[in-house]
Amino acid sequence: MSHIAENLAVIQGRVDAAAAKSDHKVELLVVSKTWPADIVREAADTGHLMFGENRLQEGEEKIPLLPSALEWHFIGSLQRNKVRKVLSLFPVVHSLSSLKLLRFADRVAGELELKPRVFLEVNIGAEESKHGFSPDELQESLDEIITMENLDWQGLMCLPPRVETPEDARPWFAKVRELQEDLGKRAGRKFPGLSMGMSGDFEVAIEEGSTCLLYTSPSPRDRG
Repeated sequence: MSHIAENLAVIQGRVDAAAAKSDHKVELLVVSKTWPADIVREAADTGHLMFGENRLQEGEEKIPLLPSALEWHFIGSLQRNKVRKVLSLFPVVHSLSSLKLLRFADRVAGELELKPRVFLEVNIGAEESKHGFSPDELQESLDEIITMENLDWQGLMCLPPRVETPEDARPWFAKVRELQEDLGKRAGRKFPGLSMGMSGDFEVAIEEGSTCLLYTSPSPRDRG
C-alpha cells in the first residue's frame, strides 16, 4: 500500500467512526492544493474522488489532466472576476461570502446553464481577517437567497477562530449548526450540507453536525 493510500485509509476510518457515532453521512474532501496531477491520480486510484483546490489557476492546469469522474470543490476566496471560470470548472463552491457575490454568481450560473452546489461562508467569529456573511446578514438576506434559482444551496461553511485544542472549537461549530437549523426552519426546508472541520478538529466538527470536512495531507511526496 502506498503512503497516500495508507494515509487516506487511516483518515477515512476515523471519519467513518465519528460519523457512525453521530449518525449522519460525512464526506471527506481531500485538499489537493500544491499537489501535482500524478499525486492526485495516485490518491484517486485508492477510490477517493473528492478533491478541493483554492486557486483557480492551479485548478485550470490540473483538472484537465485528471479523470472526469473526480468531483472538484473550490475552497478558496472567490473574487467576482473569477466567478465565471470557477463555476465552469468546479461543480461545488464553498466560499460564497457576500450577498453581492451571491447575486452575481446566480446570474452567471444562469447564463452558463449550470446549477452549482454552493455553501455560504459565515464569519462566525466576526474576524476582520476573514471573509463571510455575519449571522445577522444571513438572517436579513434569507428571503432573497432562497429565491435564487441557479444555485443549489447546500448550507453553510465556516472556518472558526484559531483555538488551542479541537474541543475549544466546539462552541463555534455548534453556533454554525444552530444558525443553519434556524435558517432552515425559516425557509421551510432542510439544507443538506454543512462544511466545517479540518485536519486537526474534524472529529469534533462531525459531532456538531458537519457533513463535509477538509483534510490536508502532509507532504504527499513523502514516502517516509
